[in-house]
Amino acid sequence: MDLSVRKDGPYAPENFSWLGSKHGVDSTDTITLNTTMFTTTFGTQGFIPSGVALGLITAAGATQGTYGPYDNAATDGRQVMVGHLMTTKSIKGAGPRLGAAILNHGKVRLSKLPTGHGVDAAGQADVAGRIIYIA
Repeated sequence: MDLSVRKDGPYAPENFSWLGSKHGVDSTDTITLNTTMFTTTFGTQGFIPSGVALGLITAAGATQGTYGPYDNAATDGRQVMVGHLMTTKSIKGAGPRLGAAILNHGKVRLSKLPTGHGVDAAGQADVAGRIIYIA
């Protein structure tokens, strides 16, 4: 855990422009992120921005039941999108597991999701009926 004081990073203020409405933000679920899945994508930034699409790791092993970045080409369960990271999480000094909140129903603005970490048509189909995507 990193308890150092910082002036850098995404900590002021949080960017929730990707939310299409407040529906669902008061009923997020608590999850555990597998931070090792994010190091190659977000390691240079040191944080995972809110809005990143997430998938549940279902493959047998030590990481089963944790969440990583949604990837339609994955084979460990993350090929099925389940929701979006609700708030930005720092991974600087974090262990392999990190508590977080997931938005798994509501309205999301596709154009405001973090660059390069949006949702493809397959991901949208995975959450159809729970998440509504708007421009």
